Amino acid sequence: MISKRVENLRFNFTVNVLDGAFFGAALGFASFITVIPLFVANLTESAVLIGLIPAIHSVGWQLPQLFTAPRVSRLSRYKRMALLMTLNERIPFFFLALVAWFSPQLGVEISLTLTFILLIWQGFGGGFTATAWQSLIAKIMPGEIYGRFFGAQSAAATLLMGIGAILAGLVLTAYYTPLDYTLCFLIAGIMMMISFFFLSLTREQETPPISRTKEEGSSFRSDLGAIISTDKDFRWYVISRMLTQFATMAFAFYTIFAVREFGMDERLVGFLTGLLFFTEVAVNPILGWLGDLRGHLLTLRIGIVATIISVFLAMFANSVAWFFVIFILAGIANVAVWTVPLSMTLEFAPESQRPAYIGLSNTLIAPATFIAPIFAGILIDKTSYDLTFFASGIAGLMTLLVLFVAVKDPRRKAKVQAEISPTD
Repeated sequence: MISKRVENLRFNFTVNVLDGAFFGAALGFASFITVIPLFVANLTESAVLIGLIPAIHSVGWQLPQLFTAPRVSRLSRYKRMALLMTLNERIPFFFLALVAWFSPQLGVEISLTLTFILLIWQGFGGGFTATAWQSLIAKIMPGEIYGRFFGAQSAAATLLMGIGAILAGLVLTAYYTPLDYTLCFLIAGIMMMISFFFLSLTREQETPPISRTKEEGSSFRSDLGAIISTDKDFRWYVISRMLTQFATMAFAFYTIFAVREFGMDERLVGFLTGLLFFTEVAVNPILGWLGDLRGHLLTLRIGIVATIISVFLAMFANSVAWFFVIFILAGIANVAVWTVPLSMTLEFAPESQRPAYIGLSNTLIAPATFIAPIFAGILIDKTSYDLTFFASGIAGLMTLLVLFVAVKDPRRKAKVQAEISPTD
């Protein structure tokens, strides 16, 4: 029995890392911070619309999670729901390829409209998948290796993402528009389906659901407010994640800023995007291991420090050369902002309330995720990039203050409670 569990763990670890790897390859060819913004920039100069691209992707991932949590809590197996929902975050890339190819005939307004409809479909497809997928991972992976698993998966994803980004830069240079963007989006769709195949191989055992009936699901929803009101550390953790959205809002504009201010060409865009992703490859397993060893709160703080330095360097940059360091720091920040919370949220959550904690930790920050890049875009349109970078830096300092003063490491808190609890 033990050997079977070990075999399943190794198998699930492998296929889910491969799922993440090819998912990352897809996002290298259709990056939400470089390739798609550049495609949209060919259709419009609006900084607000360009800023909406990563915002839609992030909000789509975050917003639906709390609403799917009651359904997930009634499942004895999570994989089927995850597979059905994830098709909605993969198929849209094939349609983006069609929009890119026919964009000269469709015209600017129709092309923009269809592009944003597809981005919304893709983003929310991820969100409707997210709670079931995270619950699946929490079920098949032991808690003591959350950091290492998410670190390994994210490292594999960003490795192939970096390779994909460099190849995308070559495609954008070698082919004329709209063939260049068409090929990038088509390859992204193919990579997404290879990722889907590996996810479908996951081995999951049936377990009793958290909520067996719809009535228990209603009680589940009523418990959400109680979690926020009674779990002070989790509440401040959520607030810190809200502030983080404003701290990182400048990242979406680095590429456009460097292209417009310093004349950075598309080949260098691909190289810097690859540098960003390769940084994440190196940092993901390090922060995952460090988080498992010393606590994920420490790694989150490290990422916010990197965010602050990155945006202030962008503010004072006077040549493209600065962006090599700026993108490296942004890569460290991205790992902490996106990968670390996957592990840290699960440590806050008791097993019986895991879908609720997952939903709350993501859905509650969705408004900030949506507002932040729009706010940044308005600042750029009305004032300057420098003011936007400065505002991001101030938000980063506020985030760091909250993480040091108000948030306690959930693992250490659980250990202390276990020590003071009476034994049977």
